Amino acid sequence: MSDAKVRHLRDQLIRAKVYLSLGSTRSNPHFIRELRLRIREVSRAVGDATKDSDLPRNVNDKLKAMEVTLAKGKQIQDDCSAVIKKLRAILHTAEEQLRAHKKQAMFLMQLAAKTLPKGLHCLPLRLSTEYYMLNTTDQTFPNQENLEDDKLFHYALFSDNILATAVVVNSTVLNARDPSKHVFHVVTDRLNYAAMRMWFLANPPGKATIQVQNIEEFTWLNSSYSPVLKQLGSPSMIDYYFKTHKANPDSNLKYRNPKYLSILNHLRFYLPEMFPKLNKVVFLDDDIVVRKDLTGLWLINLKGKVNGAVETCGESFHRFEHYLNFSNPLISKNFDPHACGWAYGMNIFDLDEWRKQKITEVYHSWQRLNQNRQLWKLGTLPPGLITFWNRTMPIDRSWHVLGLGYNPNVDQKEIDRAAVIHYNGNLKPWLEIALPKYRNYWSKYIDYEQPYLRDCNITP
Repeated sequence: MSDAKVRHLRDQLIRAKVYLSLGSTRSNPHFIRELRLRIREVSRAVGDATKDSDLPRNVNDKLKAMEVTLAKGKQIQDDCSAVIKKLRAILHTAEEQLRAHKKQAMFLMQLAAKTLPKGLHCLPLRLSTEYYMLNTTDQTFPNQENLEDDKLFHYALFSDNILATAVVVNSTVLNARDPSKHVFHVVTDRLNYAAMRMWFLANPPGKATIQVQNIEEFTWLNSSYSPVLKQLGSPSMIDYYFKTHKANPDSNLKYRNPKYLSILNHLRFYLPEMFPKLNKVVFLDDDIVVRKDLTGLWLINLKGKVNGAVETCGESFHRFEHYLNFSNPLISKNFDPHACGWAYGMNIFDLDEWRKQKITEVYHSWQRLNQNRQLWKLGTLPPGLITFWNRTMPIDRSWHVLGLGYNPNVDQKEIDRAAVIHYNGNLKPWLEIALPKYRNYWSKYIDYEQPYLRDCNITP
């Protein structure tokens, strides 16, 4: 629909404000009174309108009256250079204000993304209390003999978010042809361990098998073995993530997120050590929803590759040059800046090939080289791209559709075809800032009548 008249009116307001601020016109009090009246009239008429149909019926009268007044201003002020100078000043001020608003918006978005709703703070407290009131015999899950059965379909999920984990498990089970063949290995931190166990004891995943472990059970995973674990606890790393740098206080804003200091975020590089009896496992992030049966993933021939993943190079910022520092010779000599990136979030890993190719050692060597963050800055995708370079098999895009955590324009046909949809980005579905059009895909797998959710006032 047309917005030509709206744009014309807003242009009039800009011209009027220029005349209002010029010395030659300000010396004419009668003109200034008339101009202020016209500014008020046009401002009220335009309001928040975005198209001409939003404007009031008498808007043409306001437009014509303003044109007459502006013509008077042109007669009073015939020095074009003064008008141009003032317009440039207004433009500069507007750009500075826009820049400041963008910085503030980025800060508020990051803050909102890191701030859990009260209900999600309440839930683990409520569940932990219930768990420790159980008898020891009631604290165990059934079907634990399935945990090392390599004929079944195994998933690895590392999270401290109980509700998000529940959605991943529920959506996988409800869309599985035979839920009894699916096994979920959930690893969480010490703080959420009891609560995570209690949730799945109270809400068992049907015929599927579930295991909940505390990350501290993996005693071999220590700073002596893992370079990244040693780095995460270093004062320099903590300073980098959490202290504002005076030279450029906004440079590391998006990096200052606790998830980057959590070893849960890095467990994906230790799958063979965590599951020594398994030969394949599907890794799932906790911000995904499964919409179709996933058993076909185990039938994909990876042809000697270690990682099966969906490529993300449809846009330029998903290529290697976006994630890695190609000004460093270690990177420029070994990798192609235009190589296609791929997505974490739903990956099929061949653990037998991983062990044969000694992938964990490759990962460790690159982590040691990046001790001072000269090769990449943050997260797990850059070291993943490096570690699985030439070891990743692209799989069909319909397996994994991304963008629901930041992009309001994901193709609906892609969502409908997707086996997994991924809320990567800040707009997570459990937060108030989530994109409303995508929220129901996630919330449909939560029973909001569940007593723990009602007690914590967690609602759709």
